[in-house]
Amino acid sequence: KIISASPVPGSQKLLELRISLGEEERQIVAGIAQSHSPESLIDREIIVLANLEPKKLMGRESQGMLLAIGNVEDITLIVPEKDVPPGALLS
Repeated sequence: KIISASPVPGSQKLLELRISLGEEERQIVAGIAQSHSPESLIDREIIVLANLEPKKLMGRESQGMLLAIGNVEDITLIVPEKDVPPGALLS
């Protein structure tokens, strides 16, 4: 679940997201700013790959990757079909 979202200074494509994985919070940097405003993402449930090595993007650490499809101007987030608790595992 997305707790907060903000633009990454100096980038037109990146947003810095704070997400809840249940008992843990993480930061994810995602290239979705041209399709989604930060305000529209708060409290949204998303699907995240959390078992990746952290990466630096524009000086910000990304501790996972959200799943999405589309091109830069029209990105669709992959989301659960119904409400699930934060941190629920993919199966």
